[in-house]
Amino acid sequence: MRKITLPERPDLAAKAADAGFTFAHMHGEPYWDETSAYEFPLARIEEDIEAPATQLHAMAREAVDRIVADPALMARMGIPAAHMDLIVDSWQRGEPEIYGRMDLAYDGHGPAKLLEYNADTPTSLYESAAFQWQWLEDQLAAGHLPDGTDQFNGIHEALVERFKTLFPPDTDIHFTAAAGNAEDYATVESMAWAAREAGMGAHYSDLDKLAVSKDGQFLDADDKVIGTLFKLYPWEDLLADDFARHIAGSGCMFLEPAWKSVVSNKGLLAVLWQMFPDHPNLLPAFFADDVADALVAGGRPAPGVAAAFDKVADQLRAAHVVKPIFSREGAGVSIVEAGEVTDLSSNTDYDAHPRIVQAYHALPEFDGFRPVIGAWIVGQDCAGIGIREDRGRITQDLSRFKPHVIAP
Repeated sequence: MRKITLPERPDLAAKAADAGFTFAHMHGEPYWDETSAYEFPLARIEEDIEAPATQLHAMAREAVDRIVADPALMARMGIPAAHMDLIVDSWQRGEPEIYGRMDLAYDGHGPAKLLEYNADTPTSLYESAAFQWQWLEDQLAAGHLPDGTDQFNGIHEALVERFKTLFPPDTDIHFTAAAGNAEDYATVESMAWAAREAGMGAHYSDLDKLAVSKDGQFLDADDKVIGTLFKLYPWEDLLADDFARHIAGSGCMFLEPAWKSVVSNKGLLAVLWQMFPDHPNLLPAFFADDVADALVAGGRPAPGVAAAFDKVADQLRAAHVVKPIFSREGAGVSIVEAGEVTDLSSNTDYDAHPRIVQAYHALPEFDGFRPVIGAWIVGQDCAGIGIREDRGRITQDLSRFKPHVIAP
């Protein structure tokens, strides 16, 4: 894995505008940055990212089976008691999943480490699936990359096949996101583009335009009944809304399904470590309440995790990360080294949520930036990657998106 310098396309701004990529430049800095790219050998992609990410997703599904059988565990993961049956039923009926994004720490040498899994509302889909592929084709055509250069990017094609597998042709699917958010809309439109290519009907309505009929069915902005809804709106927020009481009886299939609320939840990291201790792609992780006292020398963890904690106590006491079970863009995350907070997100939006503690794993550094690999899962398989890099050790909302290539 290395970072290579490449010329920016002279017509980049026009290409971004033509594609509707209106957030390619944000907050006075580039979000999409093609002045350099990350290069990998094919074997590293296949062996260190693609195969482990696919396996990690299978492990996450095993974890769901355990979580939904344990109301106390669901409560620890912030699931409201009133909606636990909804999640259990969603899993037991096998409601289908579409996609997710695993954030991995990887330096090209050791095993990739799972930092977290946004399996419900991951963004950067458009940049990963479409714009970086266009970039690759343009750079090849301009002679800036050698013939045979490739990219790990079958995301769009996998989404098309996923929709074809799940739904008969001409199925109407509704898509929704918060109004006025260009990044969210790009993600939703990328998903709708795949659905249309798969032969589906795709209809968009702003989130605040959805309604509930007198019969308890969900309605779009034109008062049409919604049978299947792709929503870029987190389950933890949806379950806190008044609308949630209508879900079970609405007859509406949600994408992502309700059971994803326990996958796109950092409590999953603690459950995975409990189920698969010492797995090479996992970092030690625990619910914070179980180990808060033990993180200080001489303190003891909760009895149920004592044996597991003792095996990694030195590692966690040396450096760990504290994360709210629900958060986005690094919000509420802190890095603690030798008992002192050394990095802290300024975003406190998720501070009211319970937390997990995860062993700190340093990101590699290239030219002052630290990349995180976003491994895209479509269905149950890894279909491609996108890379974001940040100057800080906590990847936050000002991170940059970087294209990648596979060396010929």
